[in-house]
Formats: sequence, C-alpha cells, structure tokens
Amino acid sequence: MTHPGLTNGPIYLDYNATTPVDPRVVDAALPYLTHHFGNPSSSHTYADAPRAAVGQARRQVADLLGAAPGEIVFTAGGSEADTLAVRGVALAARGRADQVITQATEHPAVLEACDSLQADGFTITRLPVDEHGQVDPAVLEATITDRTVLVSIMAANSETGTLQPLAQLAAIAHRYGALFHTDAAQAAGKIPLDVKDLGVDLLTVVGHKMYAPKGVGALYVRSGTAVQPVIRGGGQERGLRAGTENVALIVALGAAAQLAADDLPTEGKHLVGLRDALHDRLDALMPGLIRLNGHPTQRLPGTLNLSLTGVNGRDLLAATPQIAAATGSACHEGLDTPSAVLTAMGLGAERSRSAIRLSLGRWTTADQVDQAAALLASRYAVLSAQAATTP
Repeated sequence: MTHPGLTNGPIYLDYNATTPVDPRVVDAALPYLTHHFGNPSSSHTYADAPRAAVGQARRQVADLLGAAPGEIVFTAGGSEADTLAVRGVALAARGRADQVITQATEHPAVLEACDSLQADGFTITRLPVDEHGQVDPAVLEATITDRTVLVSIMAANSETGTLQPLAQLAAIAHRYGALFHTDAAQAAGKIPLDVKDLGVDLLTVVGHKMYAPKGVGALYVRSGTAVQPVIRGGGQERGLRAGTENVALIVALGAAAQLAADDLPTEGKHLVGLRDALHDRLDALMPGLIRLNGHPTQRLPGTLNLSLTGVNGRDLLAATPQIAAATGSACHEGLDTPSAVLTAMGLGAERSRSAIRLSLGRWTTADQVDQAAALLASRYAVLSAQAATTP
C-alpha cells in the first residue's frame, strides 16, 4: 500500500532525512491526543492510562535494543539524547577524566556537544576515518588514554550508510575505563542492535528516522552509568530528563519500535534487494560513470551514495523534480560545498560535489526503483551534453 503522504508526489528516496509516520503508529498515538490526556505523574485515575502507555513504550523500545525498560530515557529527539549522553557523562566525571573521543564524520549534535565541553576545559579528539568512512580500531587504541571519559562513535553514517565496528571500539574504550556512546539514529530499526552484544553504555534512538513523528527520541543508559542531567526540573525519567512526558509521541515511538522489531528480518533483506537493484540499474544505464561512496558491504540496507562523473549532484536533483532525494545529510542540505563526510573520507571536491544520496524505505517499490534510475540517467545525459558544449 502507498503511504497517504506519498500519494501523487515525487518518488521519495530521502528516508534517511525523515520517514513518513506509519499509519499504525498514528493509530496507536491518537488516543493520547484525543482521550487519555492525564499527566502520567498524577495520582488519580486520569493518569492511569497515560502512565501505563509510557511504561509499555519503554518496554517496546528496550526490547528493540535488548535492554531493560529501566535503562530507557525518553527525550525530545536525537540531538537532546546525544547532548545528554556526551555532556552528561563528561560532566559527571569532571575531575576524574577530561578527554572525549569522537570521529570526524560524527553527527553535528555530538560534535557540537563536544565543542561545548572543550569550552569547559575538556580535551576533544576527533578520529579520522578511512576511504570507506570507518574508524580503524587501531587508531582509537593509539589515541585513548586513562584520562578518556567517553568515546562517542555513531552506528551508521546518514550520508553513506557506512556501519562502524562498534563492538571492537566499545571493547577498547572499556579496557581503558572509558564509557562508549553510539548515535544509532540511522541504524535503530534498520539493522539488529543488541546493547549487550555491542557492549555500548549509551545509545541514541530517534523517532522520525524509524516511522514515528519528529520531536521524540530515547537514550539507552546502561544501568549504573553516571550521567548528569542537562534539563533539570521535576525529576521525570529517573531524574535524567525533566519535563512532563509527551505521552502521545512516546507511545508513537514505542509502536514504531515494535513494528521495526517485528519486521526487521524481512524488511532489511527487502531493502538490500531494492538498493542493489537501483545501483545495478544505474550502472547499466551509465556504465563506468558512477562510483559508490561508503563501504561496499558494511552499510545500511537502504542507503546508496553515488558520485556521477562530470555532473553536480545538486544540479542533477534539481533537474529531476520527479525524485525527492538529497546530496547528503539533511542537516547540511542547501549548502553548495563539498560534503564534510566525503571530504573526511579523502574524496576530492569534484567527486564530493557530484554525489547524491538515495535512501530507500518502507514504501519504496521495485517500480519506483526502475523509474528513478531511468529519470536520473535521462537527466544526467542532458546535463552532461550541456556541460560538454559550455565553454
């Protein structure tokens, strides 16, 4: 079935920027906007249904991650969760440790949180990535010290889909007594994630990347992990995140987590097939003219980042309004500068500017893949011909 928000619109290939809210998620959340209005912290009967719903959502998110319900802290989104993880852990350890390690291609929420800690006197180290966008565990091993309080490395990059070797990196962090955080905004609900197997201490989940609404997220905090709150107030969420819970959005996140857990084995395999079919089709239509950016195998099932020789990626997408896609992260979309992620991977400015990100999701079809490939190849041919005749 077609999502109602996608009917009669362009082919949507920007799922990494945001996902349409699943109608089943809307159905789960709606009663908490229309009927069950009570404050979950109240002691009367109007609080019963909201409080129970928040508890159920906490269990649903925990089950997706292999965590305990009490280890899930609801937030207003990924940036807040990242800030709570990075600043909260660092400030809780102030005086005992003073180094935070992240990577060059990390999400701006983590990088900005690290910059704010630098102003507070912490040392911030940004690890380089290789040509595929991965952090080499040996580089972390050579950089970490007994003064390191936290290592924060995202699970999957939003532009290339490249997956990081989290278990190896977390094990290194723990050998030096540091905690490990991963921003799993792009990975949660798309690939299996088990916090015990990965060995992570904190993990960020974002609602609107997994078919829930914008404005809700969660942070997994391993039991016993010392975190200083960044929003103080009434003591909600075990004192780690003050503010009356947004019950409807929390219910939505829980429902989305349940759907993702149920569909993960089949949906991931389906998206890999569509992604690879799109790549193959484009390669057949433009032989020798496209190059994959990111890891060839260790990447998200629905992410395809390609550079198209001789054509600016922004120009190509602007000339193809029948497709909704991006040149990179939505956080930087609209900037006509080489992608910082691709630049950090060692790709030149020309290749970076020629890149487009095609991200597939729950409502992408095989027919859309074929149509998108044909449209892009057609517009590429026109732009290439124009470039060849321009002095």
